[in-house]
Amino acid sequence: MRKTFTALLAALLLFVPVREAAAQLDDVESRPTVTVTDGDIGAGDEVRWTADNVYVLDGLVIVEDGAMLHIDAGTVIKAQDRTGTDASALVVARGGKIFAEGTPTQPIIFTSVQDNISTPDLLTYEDRGLWGGIVILGHAGTNNPGDAAGDFKEIEGVNELVPDGDTRAEYGGTVDDDNSGVMRYVSIRHTGINIGESDGNEIQGLTLGGVGSGTVLEHIEVFASGDDGVEFFGGTVNLKYFVSVFNSDDAVDWDQGWRGKGQFWFVLQGTDKAGAAAEQDGAGGDEHFQPYAIPEIYNVTYVGAGSDASPESDRGEMLMFRDNSGGFYHNSIFTQFNTGKGGHALQIEDIDNTGSKTEDSRQRFEAGDLGLTHNIWWDFGAGVDPQTWIAGSDPAFVAAVLTYLLANGNDTVDPQLRGIERGTEGTGTLDPRPHSNSPAFTLSRADYPDDDHFFSETNYIGAFGSENWLVGWTALDELGYTAVPTSIEQVSVAEIPSEISLNQNYPNPFNPVTTVEFDLDRAQNVILTVHDIMGRQLAVLVDSQKAAGTYRVLFDASNLSSGLYLYRLHTQAGSLTRKMTLLK
Repeated sequence: MRKTFTALLAALLLFVPVREAAAQLDDVESRPTVTVTDGDIGAGDEVRWTADNVYVLDGLVIVEDGAMLHIDAGTVIKAQDRTGTDASALVVARGGKIFAEGTPTQPIIFTSVQDNISTPDLLTYEDRGLWGGIVILGHAGTNNPGDAAGDFKEIEGVNELVPDGDTRAEYGGTVDDDNSGVMRYVSIRHTGINIGESDGNEIQGLTLGGVGSGTVLEHIEVFASGDDGVEFFGGTVNLKYFVSVFNSDDAVDWDQGWRGKGQFWFVLQGTDKAGAAAEQDGAGGDEHFQPYAIPEIYNVTYVGAGSDASPESDRGEMLMFRDNSGGFYHNSIFTQFNTGKGGHALQIEDIDNTGSKTEDSRQRFEAGDLGLTHNIWWDFGAGVDPQTWIAGSDPAFVAAVLTYLLANGNDTVDPQLRGIERGTEGTGTLDPRPHSNSPAFTLSRADYPDDDHFFSETNYIGAFGSENWLVGWTALDELGYTAVPTSIEQVSVAEIPSEISLNQNYPNPFNPVTTVEFDLDRAQNVILTVHDIMGRQLAVLVDSQKAAGTYRVLFDASNLSSGLYLYRLHTQAGSLTRKMTLLK
């Protein structure tokens, strides 16, 4: 049976040269609301949620086995903020599928009913734990298969909201390429309320239980979770372009043998509450169970609360490997970490291996199942000496870890990120791209796996190169954290230019980054702006005093749609204007 809550309103525009991300949110609170309960998506149903409504989750809503939930770009889903057995969350059960496919300018937003998106009175990252979160469950394998009777594991909290004998909270199996659907350009905000009957049942912004590699997760943001940003409970699912910011516990957590892949992850922690940037656990029970957790991750940028900050926390390490977890990080940046528990960069758990805990992450490291290569480490609260950045009770093992890092392309050098912002109100200064002279562009990098179509090869270390892919779809951008996506540098020339000029951008047409050059014959104040075809100003690329010379400006138009634009140079001598074309 097919259920359609409302007809899809479609409009085809040749040019929409304004910020669509802002435009699509102007009237959210005036849209009709559709309340959704658990009985609205039954087994085998096919349901579509469209952007002309706001959907309100009233309690636990489960996409059951055989059901498909389609969510159109630009749709906003809000959740009631009740707690305990009345808590709201969206669960995709094993065999169910979600197709939530937003766009860079029309993201899909999951948030609380308290979040009045269309008004300037927005929630901040301190407003955590207002609803449950999103849970996806699949048939892929874990290393904690269940109890002695062979029953599958159940997701904590959700299992207390379904009736006895109800299997919709179960996850795991033997289908490692299992497909639970697609999520792209999805922002998940203000999650982490306690659900179920027991205390401590906060589910994450995104919880993945036994999810298989056939599932596509790209451009996902978790903002202001009252628990972790994302947690993997086993499975093989991959995750690309992930943002985990201002969450009160760990930004990333994996358990029970997760062995997927990740690339382009950005973590930013707040100064009030923060756990580890990544808590990497091998098992939820006996540590010797297999498969081991050995994911492979490239190009992350993890930024803590600041090396002089002391947020409330249960963790004193930015990266914690424990419970026999392995895993690999390559071509990544780890920086500015400290909490009230300490400020180490790394701990690889080293226990006495007695009783039921016969294995640990030290054994995975020594077996070659745990590796950290060609990464940048900088600025930790534990001290200025890299030897102090590694936690552990065995000085010989700590020294061995440091020796390994230095022998495998790791460097202790400032990555020179353009700008970090952690205030509760954005000031337009967050730009985690490295400066053009950063070692992120010059240090050697680890090779990418041959014939692996998941990973994208880059010429930089960290999650960002010349493009700030946070712009246009994230809460960070909507709340004013992100800087205007541009950079400027003076070009060395043999002679001072004889006149003021504005050159044609290149490439042209472009997608989404282009370069603009201009010449100054003398020192003066310069304003370089971008406008739509109607003359409305969209961005200020330069507004400062500049010496005589030639300047090159890199402009990232990720937050704009295809169309014709104007760029204008204002100087004391007058204004010059040229056209440029964005084709996406």
